Amino acid sequence: MNRETSDTTLGNGLRVVVVRTHGAPLAEVRLVLPYARTAPHLAEAQELLAALFGTGTGAGTGTGTGACATAGARTRQDVADLAADLGAELSTVVTAESLVVAASVLRAGLPGVLALLSDLLLRPAYREAELALAQRRAAASPRTPGPRQRLRRALLGHAFGTHPLTDPPTAPAAATTPEDLYALHARAVVPDGAVLLVTTPDDPDEVAVRVRELLAPWSGGPSGLVLPPFARRAPRPGRIALTEPAGPAGSAGTAAAGSGSGSGQALVLCAAPAVPDGHPAHAPLHLAQLILGGSASSRLARRVRDRHGLAYAVSADLRGNRAGDWLEIECAGAPGTAGRIAGEITDCLRELAADGPSPEEVERARAYASGFTRFALATRTEEASALAGFAAAGLPLDWLEGYRDRLAKVTHHQVAEAAAYFLDPARVAVSTLDEADHDHESDRSTQ
Repeated sequence: MNRETSDTTLGNGLRVVVVRTHGAPLAEVRLVLPYARTAPHLAEAQELLAALFGTGTGAGTGTGTGACATAGARTRQDVADLAADLGAELSTVVTAESLVVAASVLRAGLPGVLALLSDLLLRPAYREAELALAQRRAAASPRTPGPRQRLRRALLGHAFGTHPLTDPPTAPAAATTPEDLYALHARAVVPDGAVLLVTTPDDPDEVAVRVRELLAPWSGGPSGLVLPPFARRAPRPGRIALTEPAGPAGSAGTAAAGSGSGSGQALVLCAAPAVPDGHPAHAPLHLAQLILGGSASSRLARRVRDRHGLAYAVSADLRGNRAGDWLEIECAGAPGTAGRIAGEITDCLRELAADGPSPEEVERARAYASGFTRFALATRTEEASALAGFAAAGLPLDWLEGYRDRLAKVTHHQVAEAAAYFLDPARVAVSTLDEADHDHESDRSTQ
């Protein structure tokens, strides 16, 4: 797909990508900032900043300079009223490695949204009252790690070694203050290393000029808040078994975690090797992953859920970020079944690796993957988020369209080769957590 695009990097290091869209008069804005939790003691401040970003601006406070610094301060209500007048919706999302500021607006409101975003970036306001409210909310709903989070950290630690993704957050030495948030804003909310993507019906060059005028005073960075690579490129195989305390205490702790994994469950997580999106083996591996556990009719779902009734949640997904890439297999079942589920997963992997998929399975997976790539760009909101993700990852904006062509060229033999290598159980790390397993708190052994 040919896109009319302006792609420039400002003098302050901000990459600005403006893509022209056609049809409905809608505009989307995505600002992607490196925001990995590389230091456990910063986790609380990072969460609070993300929650409070966009709740106000200050008059001459924070890091702003230039024309915006003369504007009046705005409260949370002022910002909400302005967004409503513009017909805009603003939100922030935190991922494992990014803080994403998103806005959706009618075409006529785009200049106002860009000006508001500039104001929030250049003149942040982290007021005492707003911070106290956010802290009370956090205290009322403590986010203790749930069973799945603990198991995943243990799995990644065993598979790839010590890493920020395996470190639980730690409490700061003292309560977070507004000054802490201003300091973190100055360090983390910076242009160097960030990507601003705008989709709009307007001329991309004209929008890019407007962005340059607004954000030229923004300075700082790079933040350094990027995930380091794993110590290992491929997971270290082996087995980890964690136990979940049984009884009311264990149940209460799990429910409080809010992780989606309730008490009285057996959980199994596995990590198999994988490659990044741009690797030639990625498309064959993607099809092999779908055949294994990427749909309701996958081999793993039919075996573990339908045939044996061991698990009610079965999935296999390709994971990847700046740390590395892996294929993650997840199953959840009734307590006391983790060992059996792990055994069935291993047998399923062994059979698929040894015998390969059938030609029919490959064609079904190809059709599923091709359809999903179209679905991922079905709405303007999804399209903007996808394009921002591609830009932040260093991929071309048309990566998804080109991926359909690459999927079409994958042969049955290439999928069989990918299954033989990547799904070999001897290369897979397996972790289990079962309330009924009381052998050891942590038992590690090599397959």
